[in-house]
Amino acid sequence: MTLEAIFLLITLLTLFLLYEGTGKNIRVVIIFFIWQIVTGFLAFYEVFKEKLLLFPLAIIATTLLSFLSFKMVSIKKLNTNYLLGIHIIRIPVELCLYQLFIKGKIPEIMTFTGWNFDILIGISALVILIYQFLKKKNLARQFFLSWNVIGLLFLSVIVIIAFLSSPLPIQQFAFDQPNMALLKFPFNMLPTCIVPIVYISHALFLKKL
Repeated sequence: MTLEAIFLLITLLTLFLLYEGTGKNIRVVIIFFIWQIVTGFLAFYEVFKEKLLLFPLAIIATTLLSFLSFKMVSIKKLNTNYLLGIHIIRIPVELCLYQLFIKGKIPEIMTFTGWNFDILIGISALVILIYQFLKKKNLARQFFLSWNVIGLLFLSVIVIIAFLSSPLPIQQFAFDQPNMALLKFPFNMLPTCIVPIVYISHALFLKKL
């Protein structure tokens, strides 16, 4: 199976976990699915690569859609186990990013061998789920408050690094091997689907707490 196919499966799994985690809120999933068709079309035909300034505009639009999606979710219907499952997705995502680095598509600073420690949140989410399944009880509210805040910080750091490593006017890092992969299909789905859903998951978890 190719890296592209694996990444598509990761994206679909993320959408499924969002559906379950939000209490089967199909409207939110449809919003993200349609947006992936639009941005995926642009990435597939290398529009983002040819017109680089369109990419930040797509991210701004993604942010607005994410905020709208967040507002559409009922806190009472949340399934926190599936919300935790969304964070486990960070493990295969980080492994894919490492493969992209090896292929020369992104800089090392975007991987777990560089400045990206996001995989630790994915591993901890897996450990938490296993613990709660075995013990048949949830961890303390204060723990989850701290864990979600740390998860947001880790995610925000790598998002900033990814932008500052992209071939945009604001580029500050990785001039020898810039972040080109996220401009192409299907890896564009990381900033337009997976990352915003991870943000939403943290935000919903904190709101419920």
